[in-house]
Amino acid sequence: MKPSPHSHLKFKIAVSGAAETGHCSADALDKAKELGREVVRHKAVFINGATTGFPYWAAIGAKEEGGFTIGISPASTEREHIERYDLPVDYMDMIIYTGADYSGRNLLLTRAADGIVLGCGRMGTLNEFTIAFEDKKPIGVLTGTGGTADLIQEIVERSHRGPGNIVYDPDPKALVDKLIELIRKEKVIEI
Repeated sequence: MKPSPHSHLKFKIAVSGAAETGHCSADALDKAKELGREVVRHKAVFINGATTGFPYWAAIGAKEEGGFTIGISPASTEREHIERYDLPVDYMDMIIYTGADYSGRNLLLTRAADGIVLGCGRMGTLNEFTIAFEDKKPIGVLTGTGGTADLIQEIVERSHRGPGNIVYDPDPKALVDKLIELIRKEKVIEI
């Protein structure tokens, strides 16, 4: 196998999780920050839904590590992003305003990424997971963080669709290492 002639391009890793984190595990936000740091340590571009909660804390970690962050917003403009959706603009180097509301934003977020990591989540996180699953994207699930992230393995098993392109781990570093390996397998061209 030979690497792609475009191997200089950085991987793009999306972080998905709950915007409201009251149901998350006690250490979920600390793990989110470490997850963001790990994405950057792998020289990847960090992407999230330009939102609060778990993805926001992951963005903080990414920026603390000196990474480049991109937010994909459900809003049409910065004003709408702040005033209508009540979403933050800090810890983002760039925000793409989709005007596609949450469901459209979720589709664009997952499609823009080479791989997606899920932490403590709710219904939107599950939506992003199912999009990534159907698209056969590499997916990492940070187990032990609460919410839908801790249900994914059972959902996959009960759905009778195969295991998917998914890795699971409660440790952010180990999870990102595993996800990067999945992404590399997707990016290599056989010659």
